[in-house]
Amino acid sequence: MKKAPIPAVHLITDRQLAPDLPRRVAAALRGLPPRAVAVHLREKDLGGRELLALALAVGKACAEARQLFLVNDRLDVAVLVGADGVHLPSAGVPVDDARRMLGPAKLIGRSCHSRAEVEAAHAAGADFATFSPIFDTPSKRQYGAPVGIESLREAAAVGLPLVALGGITPGNAQEVRAAGAKGIAAIRSWLAGEDPAAALRSLLGRDP
Repeated sequence: MKKAPIPAVHLITDRQLAPDLPRRVAAALRGLPPRAVAVHLREKDLGGRELLALALAVGKACAEARQLFLVNDRLDVAVLVGADGVHLPSAGVPVDDARRMLGPAKLIGRSCHSRAEVEAAHAAGADFATFSPIFDTPSKRQYGAPVGIESLREAAAVGLPLVALGGITPGNAQEVRAAGAKGIAAIRSWLAGEDPAAALRSLLGRDP
């Protein structure tokens, strides 16, 4: 099975912002070309049973829309639901261990916050990395000050596809892409508004 390309937009979940995640995902993805978007299930506070049930529901919505579905951190859940891949925290399971468990056709991402971490992820065989926080955003303030556009540019030179995360909006998405990001990631912009499909089209640079 051929490995999927890295999508242009990555939607990260937070059910505190949108309690009915499967419905929100389905609404956001409606009418898009196949594999334009990856949805990352990131619900750290859920136990295994609850996370598995949510993964099955969100994964079904992604499959029906022909978009990619990744699970954050939990390799076991990713395998059980047949996800398209996994996204690993910076201090999570090593990439090579994840690869042995998932196989060669699945996507493996790693969270990175510096060029050195990107270099390590690249050497370990990750398919992509999120690089954050680019701009100030409430969900990333606990991790320190924003890394900024220049740090993104330097990290992109490593050669590993980067997905920029942290304060990304339709207004700054082009600047981020110009600095070398292969994709952009969003949390609040697609979960907190009334029209998730419109928010996603804006992130993709499509007309309403």
